[in-house]
Amino acid sequence: MTRIPALLVLDLVNEIAHPDGKYNDVCLGQIESRGVLGHARRAIDHAREQGIPVVYVVVGFSEGLADWPPASPLFAEAADGDRLILGTWGTEVHDSLKPEAHEQVIAKRRVNPFLGTHLELLLRSYGVNTLLLTGVTTDLVILSTAREAHDLDFRVEVLEDATATSSPELHEAALTLLRRTAEVTTVDEALGRTAAAPGYETEGKV
Repeated sequence: MTRIPALLVLDLVNEIAHPDGKYNDVCLGQIESRGVLGHARRAIDHAREQGIPVVYVVVGFSEGLADWPPASPLFAEAADGDRLILGTWGTEVHDSLKPEAHEQVIAKRRVNPFLGTHLELLLRSYGVNTLLLTGVTTDLVILSTAREAHDLDFRVEVLEDATATSSPELHEAALTLLRRTAEVTTVDEALGRTAAAPGYETEGKV
């Protein structure tokens, strides 16, 4: 089977990846020390040059938090100080990684980006069979995305130099789990062997 990839940029939003973000204590230190934004930027540039779809996923909740999960320990702080509110600066993609006009930005309300979104439908329409994962955090959105995509019959490649979590130890533990359902690779390795998606055009997208 010919490998036809899409690049997913997961949760690299201001609230998490910017020094002024309200969740900057989660993994900003590791994002900076590992050069995640720079690696993700390079992955995006390579993908665009090769006609590979770039799909952004942002996490957030509506104003008033009607779709916020009160039973979740992970998202408990979102209700404190209006964190991760969709349509605000905090849930915008980091300035260094901004999407182009034709590129899709999907808002999710849970860790899994397929849950309650049109992500799978979009990827099927592009005709892709392989997902290249970048973003934060390795142990949450990357792991959740990889497992769900695996069960939806996508090939999964984790671009590990464009991912991070709160500590090197947790990152490595997550990679160990990821290797059960995905290939762990790098930006340069993954984007040096690509084919453009047959259902994807860079002009006229809305």
